[in-house]
Amino acid sequence: MTDLGSWTAVMTQLRHPPLDPQHLLAYGSAAVAAALVIISTFVRTMIPLRWLAVGSNIGFICYGLAHPNPLLVLLHAVLLPVNLWRVRQMVQITRHLSATGVDDKQLGIWLRPYMRSRKYRAGTTLFAHGSKADRIYFLADGRIDLPDVGRTLEAGQIFGEIAFFAPERWRSSTAVCITRCTVLSIDEDTFKQLVYQNPEFGLEVMHLIAARLCQDITRLRAQVPR
Repeated sequence: MTDLGSWTAVMTQLRHPPLDPQHLLAYGSAAVAAALVIISTFVRTMIPLRWLAVGSNIGFICYGLAHPNPLLVLLHAVLLPVNLWRVRQMVQITRHLSATGVDDKQLGIWLRPYMRSRKYRAGTTLFAHGSKADRIYFLADGRIDLPDVGRTLEAGQIFGEIAFFAPERWRSSTAVCITRCTVLSIDEDTFKQLVYQNPEFGLEVMHLIAARLCQDITRLRAQVPR
């Protein structure tokens, strides 16, 4: 009976040899990576989702190296720097937005990668009073007149953001280029994607716009005679 038990144990080991450290590392890495993928299905915001993707990339790379699978290693070696770059980009823009306060120039600089640039001749009407507000603008170069509100914009200023978030979303003034202008703009779809990817970014932009409105109200009150 003892011999039979020993023989059974030997045959079991031959069929299922004990795992060496390399195999343990491979299966452990795969298990962690798979767990991170499962967890990511319950995450709604983009930055944590990207960090989970980074962790799963590293786990699958370790698995592919320990349990040789060149294709798996290649796939996640390509995805890893992409996910790291996107995390860095989203975290960086939020940090800089927090530090800019109501500095239009800095805000425009950090939004620049997401904005489209276009040049306009002097006398060009960028948008008209009462038109639909579907973009936020940043004046990179030149001067723009807002005749309906009595303002002249200089380079480095963001404009059109109030109407963009207003309930009716109608422009309260016409915008006319006084000189040749270089204008950057971000459309609604791109802005929504940024907010979806990083809700903290959207919150910071809301803070900036609220501060801008307070400044406008203070300026108007100072202009109204007692």
